[in-house]
Amino acid sequence: MKITLERLNQAVHFVARNEEGNAIEMDGSPEIGGEGKGARPMQTVLMALAGCSSIDVVMILEKMRQPLDDIKVTVSATRRENEVPAIFETVQVDYQLYGDLQEDKARRAVELSMEKYCSVTRILEKTATINYRVSINPSE
Repeated sequence: MKITLERLNQAVHFVARNEEGNAIEMDGSPEIGGEGKGARPMQTVLMALAGCSSIDVVMILEKMRQPLDDIKVTVSATRRENEVPAIFETVQVDYQLYGDLQEDKARRAVELSMEKYCSVTRILEKTATINYRVSINPSE
């Protein structure tokens, strides 16, 4: 696995690309000269958690023969204050699963992802408390 990063301006706006050429733009906070032109690096970590776990859940539900119509994941986190580096302290992951799903199987799929398969979760849980909730066919 290999990532390259290039600076896009004279401030702190960057683009990161993987070996296939897919890109994510990143920028720093306004306090350090960021201009809102990309996600902040720590935000990309939370995005990675949501993506990693969602891929797991989709694949697990498919193996369980559960008809998943849609999945939405919201991740929120707090960081340690007055510390450098300001690592994550708590992470809350909220899953919204849609489809004609058996509740026990849907909950088990999320549990397997969060407690066994998701590599990003495995990394983050070394320093942060991670909690998750599952809603099935919630009305928004």
